[in-house]
Amino acid sequence: MGHTPHELAADFPEFVDQLHKLKLRDNHFQKLAEQYHDINRTIHRAETNIEPTTDEHMIDMRKQRMTLKDEIHGILKAVKAS
Repeated sequence: MGHTPHELAADFPEFVDQLHKLKLRDNHFQKLAEQYHDINRTIHRAETNIEPTTDEHMIDMRKQRMTLKDEIHGILKAVKAS
């Protein structure tokens, strides 16, 4: 399998250091990042027809990924501002 789009480090290159630090010391952030990684991989597998799914399920998964990404971005911005 090639590069998976929407990896957090690729989407937030300005926050790579904060991503790493928060994953190590913040349990809530770590869980969010794991959930994001899991849903992102599932979407990628569906998009590449490794594990096809319905259009409705794909839409729901993409919404879930965007919600997680928004929450993660909010935390990253707050940490950087402090």
